[in-house]
Amino acid sequence: MPSSSTSDSCSSRHFSWLMKSCFPNPQHPHHPSPLSAIVVAADETTTTISSLPDDLLLECLSRVPHSALPSLPSVCRRWAHLLNSPAFQLLRLRHHNLLQTLFSISISNSALFAATLRFTHDSDPFWKVSSFVPSEENDVVLGCSSDFSLFAHFRLVSIGRKIYIIGRTAMLRCDTWTGTLVPKAGTIFLRKKFAAAAVAGKILVAGGCSRSSVVEEYDPDENVWRVLSQAPRRRYGCIGASVDGVFYVIGGLKIGQSGNEGSACPSRAACPEAAHVYASSMDLFDVASRGWLRSRAVPGGGCVVAACAADGSVYILASHAVELSFWKFNASRKSSNFGEWRRIKSPPLPAQVRLDSTVRFSCVGVGDKVVLVQVVGCIDDLLRRSGRMERGMKEGLVLVYDCGGGEWSRAADMPQVIRRAACLCVEC
Repeated sequence: MPSSSTSDSCSSRHFSWLMKSCFPNPQHPHHPSPLSAIVVAADETTTTISSLPDDLLLECLSRVPHSALPSLPSVCRRWAHLLNSPAFQLLRLRHHNLLQTLFSISISNSALFAATLRFTHDSDPFWKVSSFVPSEENDVVLGCSSDFSLFAHFRLVSIGRKIYIIGRTAMLRCDTWTGTLVPKAGTIFLRKKFAAAAVAGKILVAGGCSRSSVVEEYDPDENVWRVLSQAPRRRYGCIGASVDGVFYVIGGLKIGQSGNEGSACPSRAACPEAAHVYASSMDLFDVASRGWLRSRAVPGGGCVVAACAADGSVYILASHAVELSFWKFNASRKSSNFGEWRRIKSPPLPAQVRLDSTVRFSCVGVGDKVVLVQVVGCIDDLLRRSGRMERGMKEGLVLVYDCGGGEWSRAADMPQVIRRAACLCVEC
């Protein structure tokens, strides 16, 4: 029996066999299979993105950058349908691809301009401007012959990623991902300078109507407006907000009183007491119960010039005879302090500035921040008329209030092309 060392050794015969197995024999050449046969076999097992099931395709599409979203619906109807699904919105939220974006929209007689600003550490701190100028094809799509004059004193409401531009007798829906405009049903009653807000996926409007005090509700799924309730006060120039299922109708002037019924906008001089009460109060409508809660008034009176909902509260900027005041109303109905008012730090505007119709602000809640945007007028001109010469606060001033820190800061001024704008926040 051979020893272990002999059996484990590599003999010359073994080595020769190993070498022959590594190199081909010239007398028996190897003939590879044709390339076409390999391609055919591969095609039988290849999986394209279009063959993926919906859940996997949604996972892929939800990761594309925001700049690529406008082109996705053009690929095919299936992709367009998936982008409109709630699952796509939820997946982008999970992947942190949805950002709080401030939109400022301005409408002229011939064009619609939009400017966007994002408040994130890694985003561009400047406004981005886009425009929509109707062509003949767009006239057919919009069905309104490009008559943007129907949208004088329009209001903005967002549901998901879509913005609803509500005019006096018409409404447009703008998709913030694709930039498309689609006409939608207008309100039942003619309105101007009214309150509007979204509650539970539907749009509510109130005020701004000289013939009625009805509150209307719009269902985006059915594209239908319905009468929901009668408001306790008939307001003009009011502001809308919503928190915790409650629709807030804030400020404005009274329409119609003792022979003045039906007037479009009575002056303050005609009924100063009624104007004061309406200008500093707000009505609360509980959408779920279809009932009105007790009305509230801003402490100290004044005239509400801007308001919004943010971080579970309603924030109000009020103008007084010689100063501005900024208020926080606890709108969380589960809180024991519901309905509590608290005066907070006023925006850093020049002292003793009384805002009038020449200078107007829009107040927008952006996450845990309140953004105050100057949409009309020039503060420098306002100061000059009062004999003061301060400079540096012209058109398009943007101030940001940190609800947690309680401090104000200044953001990039709004672009000059945006005038008499309406503002809102969209998560897109």
